[in-house]
Amino acid sequence: MTDDFLIARNTEEESTLPYLVRIPLGRNGIALKVKEMWPRTNKVYCHPAGWPDDAEILERLPVRSCVRRGAAIDLVLDRTRESRSQFVMTRIRGGREAIFWQSARTTKMARPGVSVPTARASGIRDMTVIVDSHERYAWKFSDQQVTVEKRRLDAGDYAVEVAGTVVAAVERKSLADLVATLTSGKLRFVLAELASLPHAAVVVEDRYSGIFKLDRVRPAVVAEGLAECAVRFPGVPIIFAETRSLAQEWTYRFFGAAIAHTDLQEESTARLVALPGGAPLPEREATTAQVRAWARQHGVPVPDRGRLRPEVWESFRRATGHA
Repeated sequence: MTDDFLIARNTEEESTLPYLVRIPLGRNGIALKVKEMWPRTNKVYCHPAGWPDDAEILERLPVRSCVRRGAAIDLVLDRTRESRSQFVMTRIRGGREAIFWQSARTTKMARPGVSVPTARASGIRDMTVIVDSHERYAWKFSDQQVTVEKRRLDAGDYAVEVAGTVVAAVERKSLADLVATLTSGKLRFVLAELASLPHAAVVVEDRYSGIFKLDRVRPAVVAEGLAECAVRFPGVPIIFAETRSLAQEWTYRFFGAAIAHTDLQEESTARLVALPGGAPLPEREATTAQVRAWARQHGVPVPDRGRLRPEVWESFRRATGHA
């Protein structure tokens, strides 16, 4: 049994927790499957695991102190940065036991000291939020007055519809996911998809200041990349909402405003057309999401994301009469 804190790769293909950690406590240590290699921006969910004999060790870190105090294990590593953390055994909804790995910074960030308001968004009584079927650990909007429906979305992780058409969508990001998609170039494709909708945003479950505490990528690179995205896609803001609960609250208010704005536009259009001598207004150009949905319904092959071929647009216009 080593006295070091070990981080290894989880080789279970079906697991959503890609790493293993072994805490040097007890005769054989405590092995856990974890989602991240350190709790930098959020608490890290853990699950008990077995430690393989041929584990691929990614990091071996000397330990100053490892002490169990009640339902928590306090771990202090022998290094200057990111040295102190804690594994907490607790119970979540339904009485299930759960283990979370946290640092002092993630604990502080999880409690910003505010309460979420209970007033309805834009006075809307019935709101259905569509959650993309591929979204893992999805928001439940338990503090908001909404109905949640899970199905496939062409753009974003969450969306609302008016008369069967998506009018607003939100892409959810953790800080780590935001940085990964930005540096790989994928974020621009995500923003291009969102820009095809009437209203859209990217909501980050962290603070903007978290960018400047990154140690595996230069903060200036991330800040410059986000500034470039804001200029290239001004209609898709990137919102830093600080915590998961506040990110849900911002999204709820955003969706309510988008629905109210769409309803107001339709009412205004109806009044203009009804005026004496009023001519019908030209029909608005269809969105990429609408054309993609039409194509799938009629057996026309189209990609899940990205631009559509000109011939697909032409077929759509001929079939539907759109200009």
